[in-house]
Amino acid sequence: MDLTARDLLDRLVGFPTISRDSNLDLIDFVENYLDGFGVSSVRVPNADGTKAALYAHIGPEVDGGVVLSGHTDVVPVDGQPWDTDPFTVTEKDGRLYGRGTCDMKGFDALALSAVPLALERGLKRPLQIALSYDEEVGCIGAPPMIDHMVAHGMPRADTVLVGEPSMMKVVTGHKGSMGFDVHFQGFEVHSSIAYQGVSAIMMAAKLIDWANQINAENAAKTPGELAADFDPPYTSLHVGQISGGTAHNITAKDCRFGFDFRVVPGDDIAEWEARFKEKLAELEAEMQAVRPETGITAKKYFAIPGLVPEVEGSAEELARRLTGDNSSNVVSYGTEAGQFQERGYSAVVCGPGDIAQAHQPNEYITLDQFQQGEAFIARLINTLAS
Repeated sequence: MDLTARDLLDRLVGFPTISRDSNLDLIDFVENYLDGFGVSSVRVPNADGTKAALYAHIGPEVDGGVVLSGHTDVVPVDGQPWDTDPFTVTEKDGRLYGRGTCDMKGFDALALSAVPLALERGLKRPLQIALSYDEEVGCIGAPPMIDHMVAHGMPRADTVLVGEPSMMKVVTGHKGSMGFDVHFQGFEVHSSIAYQGVSAIMMAAKLIDWANQINAENAAKTPGELAADFDPPYTSLHVGQISGGTAHNITAKDCRFGFDFRVVPGDDIAEWEARFKEKLAELEAEMQAVRPETGITAKKYFAIPGLVPEVEGSAEELARRLTGDNSSNVVSYGTEAGQFQERGYSAVVCGPGDIAQAHQPNEYITLDQFQQGEAFIARLINTLAS
């Protein structure tokens, strides 16, 4: 299948792999594309079989290779004012518009374009491609894929390049994160006798105010060495959506919201979870002192480890050699790099495009960035072949 990197981008963007939907059509295409070069691949499906990750190995069956890691899902376009079809790549004024062109099907296309180059050159060190699902809803698909790679005899790579958009800068650290679906269950009474009931909303407000207090306390502290380079240089707590209540004159029976943490390297994510649960227990006891049948549930729906800058890490060394970038870069958003690192791989983030374009209407990657990505891939293959 003779497709350029740009051809591959067109094809990948054409699959509307929004996280709430299946990505199997895209995975079918990638599997067939690889098979056309005689490269076998392995699928790792989700629990209900509606989605799958995929990984492949090109080159000698030896350890010490390089993984190109990307995700296949994209965020929704609902309600966004797009000027073009978001699932068709449109070139205009030196930009390639389309959902996922930046985040991160641009890199996925570049990774797949490496396959014929690798086969033509002949590799002394292997190239591996790893494509996940559900990154956009909490990096859910990468851990079972990585574990499958390790458990099923895939030669062990020593370097992972996660191609999230970084303007081809080498990112050596990012925050960890975790999120909870929180449900306060109160007890309804007329608001004129509110003291006899429990308002789920007003009790939830105490937890949200606790988050504000913690953010203020963290902001006032002198950041640790690992945290100092981040913006902001501290662990932050956030509530982005909330719903609940029945009527203005009834104490709310229910209140639901998401509660997220962005944890700087150096902070223990387990300790933050313990503090959160301690606060929930305190508030629940206060509610049940009024009405025993009330309560709070908090279901953790994602947890992403941070990426910790490595000392003399192979991934950083390789990425800097390929890009020529010697600047110091960390980011506050999470990626799958931390999940690879957690499993013993050396990892960095380095990919084309500007993260400011991710998730936006009229998302784009510049032609210049895409071409820089192509040059990066060509240099990587030359390195693995030499």
